[in-house]
Parts: sequence; C-alpha cells; structure tokens
Amino acid sequence: MKDVRVIEVKKSAFESNDRRAALLREELKKKGVFFLNLMSSPGSGKTTTLTKTIELLKEDIRIGVMEADIDSDVDAKTIADTGAKAIQLHTGGMCHLDADMARQGIEELDISDVDLVILENVGNLVCPAEFDTGAVKNVMILSVPEGYDKPLKYPLMFSVCDVVLINKIDVMSYFDFDIDKCKEYIAMKNPKAEVIPISAKTGEGMKEWTEWLKKHVAEWKQ
Repeated sequence: MKDVRVIEVKKSAFESNDRRAALLREELKKKGVFFLNLMSSPGSGKTTTLTKTIELLKEDIRIGVMEADIDSDVDAKTIADTGAKAIQLHTGGMCHLDADMARQGIEELDISDVDLVILENVGNLVCPAEFDTGAVKNVMILSVPEGYDKPLKYPLMFSVCDVVLINKIDVMSYFDFDIDKCKEYIAMKNPKAEVIPISAKTGEGMKEWTEWLKKHVAEWKQ
C-alpha cells in the first residue's frame, strides 16, 4: 500500500506542476517574454556559456538571468558583471526547480524590461529533467570531458531538450570523444533535438547558437 500511495502522490504532484507550468507559459506569451531552461551537470561550462551568450546578444535582446543553486551567489555575480539583470535562487537543498519556484524567481526578477529570461538550473542530469519549469524551450550542455555516452546513461534529460550544446570542443583532441556517435545516441533518444557543437572559451559555434536563440525569441513575440 505504501508504494502505491507514493506513486499516486508523485503522479498528482507532476500533474499539478504541469498545469502550473502551462499557465506560466501562457502568461509569458502574452507579455512577449521568452523563457529558456538551461540544464547540465556541474562543471560543463553553463555559466561560461551563458556569459558568452549574453555578450553576443545584449545589443539585440534584453536578457534576465535566474541562477539556481543549492547555496552561494557566485554565478549570479558573474552574470551581473556582464550587465544583464540577474538574481540568485537558493533551492534550499532541492536539486531542481519546478514551475512555482520558477514563477517566484520571475516575479522577483521583474521582467517588464526583459525579452529573454534564462534559468540556469541546478547542476544535475537527473532531477531538473523531471520537472516542467514553464520554459518555452529546454536546452542542455554536454561537455566533451563528460563522455559521448551520456545520452544512453541519462535518457530523460536528452529526451526533454530542444537543443543540446556540446561544449568544450576545443579540447576534443585530448579526450576519447566520438562526436558522431554522440549525435547518434542523442538522435536515438530525441530525434527532434538540435545539436550544436560549441566552445564557450574560443567562441567556436557560438554564432549558430545565438542565431537559434534570436530566431526563437523573435517568433515567440509574434
């Protein structure tokens, strides 16, 4: 009985969150604000990628960032240094954000002068993939040192993402990373996912990524 009750509670919680996420998306659509959920494991280069993205887009798109972490405000300060509006979200030990938590962050951020809100989710390849935050698109970063077989080990994460950024391609020659095999594995789990190889450090591939963002932000405002 206990197992059944736990399953029912989880199902109810997910369904409730999905409704709240859909409502948040509707509200953001009316305001013309594009909400992006950025996920990855720790150390994949999320903050560096985000910083470079802001630098390339800040003349064209007004950006607000929500940095989610269990503790610390280091990442938010780094983002604030780019000139983008930024707040830190402390999750109180939670390894993910849900729609209600995202809403709280958006309300605190003040999106009256923002075109694009980016949530840098908690560094984790499991929990964040399970919860709809209300984002319009989900993007994840897979770094070369993590290995090309991650889509097989964390299928849910790859299945919910619209874009997979393969980061740190500048060091690919130092690792046994088969990028073609990685793309094949991603396609197995999510045929619709776009795969964009990048190096946040050197800037390689960043134009393709930022052009994707500009296109979708513009379409959302129509």
